[in-house]
Formats: sequence, C-alpha cells, structure tokens
Amino acid sequence: MNKLAEHRRIRFESIEDCLAEVERILEAAREGRLQAIGNWTPGQILAHIASWIEYAYVGFPMKPAPAFLRWILRLRLGKMLESDMSRGVKIPGVKAGTTGMDEMETSEAGARLVAALKRLASSEDAPYPSPAFGRLTHEQRIKLNLRHAELHLGYLIYE
Repeated sequence: MNKLAEHRRIRFESIEDCLAEVERILEAAREGRLQAIGNWTPGQILAHIASWIEYAYVGFPMKPAPAFLRWILRLRLGKMLESDMSRGVKIPGVKAGTTGMDEMETSEAGARLVAALKRLASSEDAPYPSPAFGRLTHEQRIKLNLRHAELHLGYLIYE
C-alpha cells in the first residue's frame, strides 16, 4: 500500500485532544505497537511538532518570509486554521525544507511535546512572530499548532 495513502486523518479541537493522542502514541510505543510511515522516525515527528511550538517562545531559526508573501499568507490564514495542512510543503531556502526534526527517542520527544503543548495552553506570552504569518493571537497560535500536529501525527500508526 502507498505510504501516503496510509496517512491517518486526525482532527483536534483542543490542546487536550492533542495531548490525549500523544499519550496514546507513547503508550503504543511502550507496547511495541507504534509504526511510523513516511520518512521520519516517531521521535523526529514528535520533536518536530514540539520545536515549532517552542520557536514562538525562543525564536525561529529562519528569517521572516518576504513581506508580500506574508501578506498573501495572512489573507489565507483563516482558512488554514480551519482546514487540514497540506502534506509535502517545503520552506524555501531551508535545508531539508523544514527544521526541528531532531533525532530523539520516542519517549524523550513525547515528553518534550507534552511540555510544549502545556506551555502553549498557558497564558505565557510568545514574543516571536511567525516567519510566515507575523504576529498571531493566542487562539490563532493554538489552532495553527493543532493543524500542524494533526498533519505529522497522522504519520504515526498504532493498533
């Protein structure tokens, strides 16, 4: 079967929904039932999602997109926050097309993602604007990170 055809479609309405799925993934990993489809390991997937949440608090590893592109992306932001993220999108000028897919053990990366999600749920200010969208409201940041998590966690399969 085509690996992309196996991608799970997931929808999170809240950070709590996402945390529950991460816990199910970590339980499946402990029990030897977790399988990654695609090109990344489970640890890389979990670390990548955590990294992109963390960047808003510690700084992004890339420069902002050109102003005209940020303007276009801003116009599309509302739709992007409500629909699925596209698979296979690469960030122009970034080696490997993205960042943050650190090689980590699944349990360690899972703990990192849980901590990042809890930080995102807090009222802590995120001082760094998105390099694609600029400043986001807290609700927009949550939704964007949930859509990102849905995309990547869909590559983790467990029975």
